[in-house]
Amino acid sequence: MESAEELKAKIKKLNAQATQAKMDLHDLSEDLPTGWEKILEVAQRAYDAHVALTEARKAQAAASAT
Repeated sequence: MESAEELKAKIKKLNAQATQAKMDLHDLSEDLPTGWEKILEVAQRAYDAHVALTEARKAQAAASAT
């Protein structure tokens, strides 16, 4: 099990990754139809980043509750 400080650092890193993925998706959408082939790849990366961030936040909340 991760310590509170480890979870906090992990969440900070995951938040940065999720934010970057969101911006990549936004940038891709602004350039459409150029780059349309990358839609699924970029969207999946954004989805995965946000899933990981949500799970880490849940783990932090569970650790704080105990």
